Amino acid sequence: MVAAILQELEGRKAYLENQPLTSIYFGGGTPSLLNEVELNSIFEKIYSLFEVASNAEITLEANPDDLTMDKLQTLRQTPVNRLSIGIQSFAEVDLRFMNRAHSATEAKICIENALNAGFENLTVDLIYGSPTTSDAQWVENIQTVINYNIPHISCYALTVEPKTALDHFVKIGKAPAVDEEQAARQFEMLMEILGKKGYEHYEISNFAKPDKYARHNSSYWSGAHYLGIGPSAHSFNGVSRQWNVANNTSYIKNMPHLQGVAYLDDVFKNVPRLEGAAHLPLFEKEILTPAQRYNEYVMTSLRTMWGTQLAQIQNFGVNFEKHFLQIVEIFLKKNWVVRKNDTFTLSDEGKLLADFIAAELFYEKSDDFGVV
Repeated sequence: MVAAILQELEGRKAYLENQPLTSIYFGGGTPSLLNEVELNSIFEKIYSLFEVASNAEITLEANPDDLTMDKLQTLRQTPVNRLSIGIQSFAEVDLRFMNRAHSATEAKICIENALNAGFENLTVDLIYGSPTTSDAQWVENIQTVINYNIPHISCYALTVEPKTALDHFVKIGKAPAVDEEQAARQFEMLMEILGKKGYEHYEISNFAKPDKYARHNSSYWSGAHYLGIGPSAHSFNGVSRQWNVANNTSYIKNMPHLQGVAYLDDVFKNVPRLEGAAHLPLFEKEILTPAQRYNEYVMTSLRTMWGTQLAQIQNFGVNFEKHFLQIVEIFLKKNWVVRKNDTFTLSDEGKLLADFIAAELFYEKSDDFGVV
C-alpha cells in the first residue's frame, strides 16, 4: 500500500499546478497503523514533489486505543503536528453501544498522553443523540473536553447507516431508534455550552477556539483545490472531481510499476476481493456543471460562520442569483437565515435544519444555462 501511495504521488504531482500545500491529512481508515519508517517515506515523497508551507497543518487520525506513549513518541519523530482522535464519548455504555474498541478510561488516557507528548493541537470527535447518552452524560462529555483545554471539537449526531449491525438491531427491535428530538436538544446544549466557553461555532459540526479552525476541513468548505491519494480518495480542481477505486487490491495492483510484481500474488492470495477487482479502473472522474458547482458552494458555505456570499453566487450567473434570492427569502422570513449586507448565514434555529435549507436552495436542472 505504501509503495502504491508513493507511486500515485509521483504520478499526480502536477494536479495542484504547483500550489503550495497548507494542509496534509492522514485519514480515514487507520493511518496510525503506519510505523515511523512508512510515515516518513510518504512525507519524504511529498516534500520532494510539492512545496509545503512552513506552517502547514499536518494531521493524523487515530483511535484512542492506538495512542500509546510509544506510538506518540514515534509520531513526534515525523512532521505530524496535529492529531484527530475519535473519542465519541467518555461513557462506557455509549462506547459499547457504538461498538468502539476503546474504553472510557482509554479515552481520557490517550488525551493525557498526547498532551504530555507535546501534541497540543488536538481535535476530538464526540457523538450526540445516542439512545444511551442522557443529557447529563452529554454535558459531562462536553465538559471533559473543555477541562482538557482541547482547541478543536467536532460533534456529530448519531446516524444509523444502512446494512450495518446497528441498522439490523434497530429493525428487529434489539436497539432503540435514534430520537431526533433528543439529538436536536443535545445539539442546542452543545452550542450554548461551547459558546459560553469561547469556542466559535465556525461550521455546523465544528467548534474551535479563535484561530484554531481546522485548515484541512476549511479548505473543503471554501472550495479550495485538493489532491486525494489512496483507495477511495477524492480530488477536486475547481472544474472536475475524481475519486479513486475503493478496492484496496485493485488500487495496488493497477499501479503501473507494481503490475506483475510477483510478491503481490502472495500478499493477496488469502484476501477476499470483488470479482474482477484487479481490472477496475484506478479512478472515476466527472466534469462539474455550473449547477453542480453552485449547489456545492451553497451547501458548504451556508454551513460555516462566514456564510454564503452573494458575490460568489453572481459568479455562477444571473439566473443562479435570481433563484437563490427567491428561495432564501422564505428562510429569511422564518429567521432561519440571517442576511448582513450580502452575506447569508444560518441562525441557531436554522442550524438545526441546515441540510433541508441547503437542499431547498439547490438548482436541480442540471445544465440548462451557463456562467455569465
